[in-house]
Order: sequence, then C-alpha cells, then structure tokens
Amino acid sequence: MDLGLKGRVAVVTGASKGVGKGVAHSLAAEGVDVVLLARGLEGLQAVARDIAAQFDVQALPLACDVTRHDSVRAAVEEVKAHFPTIHIVVNNAGEAIKRNDREITWGDADWLGQVQIKTLGALRMIREFLPLLARDGTGRILNIAGASGAMAWMPALTYGLNNAALMHMAGYLAADLGKEGIKVNTIVPGVVLTEWREVWAENMAKAEGKTKEQWLSEFCREKGILAGRLARVEEVGDMAAFLASDRGAYVNGAKIALDGGLTVNAR
Repeated sequence: MDLGLKGRVAVVTGASKGVGKGVAHSLAAEGVDVVLLARGLEGLQAVARDIAAQFDVQALPLACDVTRHDSVRAAVEEVKAHFPTIHIVVNNAGEAIKRNDREITWGDADWLGQVQIKTLGALRMIREFLPLLARDGTGRILNIAGASGAMAWMPALTYGLNNAALMHMAGYLAADLGKEGIKVNTIVPGVVLTEWREVWAENMAKAEGKTKEQWLSEFCREKGILAGRLARVEEVGDMAAFLASDRGAYVNGAKIALDGGLTVNAR
C-alpha cells in the first residue's frame, strides 16, 4: 500500500537501535527522508548507511542528547540547514529497565534522570522542532509510549510514569495544535523484541534451563499476551508510518495499543 509519504521528512529520536531504528526503516521504505537522533553517533551512522543502501531517501545521522536543551537546539539548527520544513517528529528516546530494586526507595537524582530523558526529552523535542513542522495538514507528532503507562508493570514505576505522561502529552497537544493542522498521537506497544530484549530473553531462558522460544512462550502466557509472542519492531514502525500518512489523518489525540492483547488481560 502506497501511503503517499514520499518526499516528507521525519525526525526520529532513539533511532540507533530497537523501536526507533524500526520506525526509521518503515518511514524510509515509504519514501520519507529521515533524520536519525541518538546520543551515539556511530550507531546512527550504521543505521543511516543501511537505510541509504535500501531506500532512495536521505538519512541524516545527528548525535543529540534529548536531556540537554543546547543539544536539541543544535540538532534543530543542523536539520534546518538540510530541511527547512519537517513533517513528522517521533519521540522514542528512552532507556530500558536495567534495575530491579524498588523505585520508591530511589533518590531524587535517579527519579529525575528517568523523567529527563523520556518525558522532558519529548517536550524539548516538540518545543524546539515545532517551528519547522508543516502546517498544511501533514504535520505529525508521534510519541512511542508503552503498556506500563496503562498498567502496573513491576518494577517499572518511573518507566510507567513516563509512558503515562507521553499519552497525556499527546492528548493535550492534539487539542493545542489542532488549529495548526498538526496531529499528535501515541503508539502504545507492549513488550517489543528489540536487541536488548533478545539478550534479556536468552539470559532468562538460560537461567531456567530452557530454550529462548520455550521461555518466551511461557512468559507470554503468564503475562496474558494473547498473540503468544512479543511485538516486532517493524510492527511499531508500520503503525507509525500509517499514522504519519494522509490515510491516518483522522486519527488525533489517540492512544493506540499495539500489545498483542496484553492490556486486555492486565492484572
């Protein structure tokens, strides 16, 4: 299906791997020029080379730390030099859950560190790139949240708080920016089989003396994931491409679950 996106420009955060990389690939496959943002330039350059080899689009890798206003501003200026107008901003930057201790015992700096990258990082991206966003009805802001924003996922306190904030942010900004022709939506994946999750599943399976496939099947049953598998990054990317297109133009302020039935059975 041709989504009619050819020639548009997208800025994607967290684009060096995982969901961000998948979103960038899906948009590039539709003819969208992509600006790839993350803190590590080397990983971004590898993604840019891969995209350029597969698709007839421009792929611009830029090192950017969304926790720093000056870094985001510098990225805006660099993008402006290449693309005076952009059409899509995808807020995907975040960190995987790496600690299992009770977050209610964390210090302020640890809490703020989590909020800085995902919630405030998304707000910085929107605020700074807003002047470049198209006002002709093609402007889109897409927040990639997560099911932990709609359910209790232990031990993800601040992780879930950030995801809930992105959902609220999209609804609020859909109302605020609607008069300018900009649509704002949230994609809410469940558990996605990113590179990090691949290693996580392998380690968990090994610890229990099981194959990765067996362990993942049991994990999905335990969590109530009706699809019986984890999401693929490409599936998140394809949803982003649809919402960015004219075919998704009537979707605004939505929280779209892409979780294989996880939140149906949240418990």
